[in-house]
Amino acid sequence: MSTDLQFGSGRDREFIFTEKDFARVCRLIYEHAGISLKSSKQDMVYSRLVRRLRANGIDNFRDYLVLLESNNQIEWEAFVNSLTTNLTSFFREPHHFPVLAEYALKHKGHHPLALWCAAASTGEEPYSMAMTLVDTFGSFAPPVSIVATDLDTNVLTKAEAGVYPIERVEKLAADVVKRFFLKGTGMQSGFVRVRPELRAMITFRPLNLLGDSWPIHGPLDAIFCRNVMIYFDKETQLKILQRFAPLLRSQGLLFAGHSENFHNAAHLFKLRGKTVYELAKPNTHEQL
Repeated sequence: MSTDLQFGSGRDREFIFTEKDFARVCRLIYEHAGISLKSSKQDMVYSRLVRRLRANGIDNFRDYLVLLESNNQIEWEAFVNSLTTNLTSFFREPHHFPVLAEYALKHKGHHPLALWCAAASTGEEPYSMAMTLVDTFGSFAPPVSIVATDLDTNVLTKAEAGVYPIERVEKLAADVVKRFFLKGTGMQSGFVRVRPELRAMITFRPLNLLGDSWPIHGPLDAIFCRNVMIYFDKETQLKILQRFAPLLRSQGLLFAGHSENFHNAAHLFKLRGKTVYELAKPNTHEQL
């Protein structure tokens, strides 16, 4: 079969999008971000990237991909931002947060807690971590620091602002909203902002999990990397887990997503509870 076949018909597409174009997109996003795109994602890829063609005044995918391969850093950022998925909510997978609170109580007074949220998206996850630890320590200034990172710089900007449509907090208990959010008025009516004390607990940074270097230093008490590994193949997952392990304290925890398992890394991590992992062996080279 020819690799120049177009997906859909000419009436369906503003621009021609061939199998060869899709294959090049798959290769580029895999090499840059480790994301494996399935053939079922062809329509999604077209609909998201066609906006980039229009923004650059380009009328075909072949020339757009040439632009990318010329190492245009601004467009690379836009390309990755377009193809990453950011589905999140406050206290998503709620069974994780009591485990985090239990860990914090157990180690209370031993050392300040250091946590990493490795896929912060628009911020709901790291703010949920912060709210949990404020309640656990009974203070809006707990001995806790959270680094929150994401590959998508657009969502990271939203996370850092901490402003959300009020619908995003409607499923939270009324007392939680009252304690941790400020309701907007006037032009900001219909929005909420996280309290500045929560914002002060978190440092937001861009980070590519496939990058050569990470601006993250151990020892960490917990790593939240949830619903990220599902986009990587097993080889890429293992490479990332190999880099996670030395960053954790010997009793530190790795929180995964509900569809993820790390059976292929049993020498690194063992299951502690529902999608919560701990090191298979004590970290003898724990960073100080």
